[in-house]
Amino acid sequence: MVELLIIAVAIYAFAMLSEKSAMSPVTAPMCFTTVGLLVGAAGLGWFDLSLEGEGATALVEATLVLVLFVDASRMDLRALRKSSALPVRLLAIGLPLTIILGTLTAMVLFDQLSVVEAALVAAVLAPTDAALGQAVVSDRRLPVRIRQSLNVESGLNDGIMVPVVTVFLALAAVEEEVASASEWGTFIAAQLGFGLTAGVIAGAGGGWLLHRRAAAHQVEGVYRQLAIIAMALAAFAGAEALGGNGFIAAFVAGLAFARVAPKECQDVQDFTEDEAELLTTITFLIFGAIIAGPRIENLTWEIALYGVLSLTVVRIVPVVISMIGSGTRYETRVFFGWFGPRGLASILFALIVFEDMHNPTGELVMDIAVWTVLFSVFAHGLTASPWAGRLGRKLEKGPADMAEMVEVPELPTRRGRP
Repeated sequence: MVELLIIAVAIYAFAMLSEKSAMSPVTAPMCFTTVGLLVGAAGLGWFDLSLEGEGATALVEATLVLVLFVDASRMDLRALRKSSALPVRLLAIGLPLTIILGTLTAMVLFDQLSVVEAALVAAVLAPTDAALGQAVVSDRRLPVRIRQSLNVESGLNDGIMVPVVTVFLALAAVEEEVASASEWGTFIAAQLGFGLTAGVIAGAGGGWLLHRRAAAHQVEGVYRQLAIIAMALAAFAGAEALGGNGFIAAFVAGLAFARVAPKECQDVQDFTEDEAELLTTITFLIFGAIIAGPRIENLTWEIALYGVLSLTVVRIVPVVISMIGSGTRYETRVFFGWFGPRGLASILFALIVFEDMHNPTGELVMDIAVWTVLFSVFAHGLTASPWAGRLGRKLEKGPADMAEMVEVPELPTRRGRP
């Protein structure tokens, strides 16, 4: 009960100061991670949950399921066709190059890792976090096209990386001779196939039925909202029951739902985003208390250097390369590169690796992910508002025909519609 009291008091206290914090460099993930570090094993010892138990992992999984579904449902793919140039560059060029450069960096710094294990480290830290990037994508001082590009990237790349991490984890297990290549090949096929199938059935089928019933005034308002959460959970649980990947299913379900029932997306988005925001804040508190806190003493210079490089060179160089020929200014390209924060997805991916590998590599992946996310929480939080304001002022004074100023349709962000 002490843990529940700490969570409740922390959320209430932040709520009382949330308007002021919105105008400052202090973000919610920074505050809740700090609280977790203070009350957890590395601090006062008041937060006594165990990482080995199912509770903490279940919370992180539930949070990512809802975030994946909500982020995917925000993506109006038809509207994106008119403004997809920059997000496509970030996802199709920047993301693969980030994994490649991250792999090479891990191989140089950690000679105990194989190529596949180094690629697994890079894949775990490749997705960006919409919660940590919220201060940027919601900052009206920036042109819509910049905010939209980062919004779309963070909304899609965590779902894209789920199968990539699954494949690298399977290949690493084959190297460790945990199972044969054919067994892991079957496992990967099941993860992808059943994940896609469950996602399409839950998202498209559930969305179509909800749309029909709601149009006939047969669904009460609050249950329209609850039905959305039920679809996300059904996609995840259905895929897992079949032997598929539940996170792939949740992401695909969100895309399918947005396609067949766009009106319902608009009506229920605020509710599902509130739930996702609540779970995210709790997850960052638990991250600080029982995941990061006990691993603070595991920091080595190699882990610290990889974390710094992952947030800078490993991310920025591929993004700058991906923007060649885009017509954007050099500072804009570096801005895109810097604001690729690591957070919730990386935490969950590292937990999966840690639980599945049961060896020193799993421990190392967890330590690297923990420290990289910690660096990201504070570094990106402190720099978001000042740099967004500076860049926004510079672009506002520039010519109106700049690539950054091209008008594009604005999709809703994590915290509501524009």
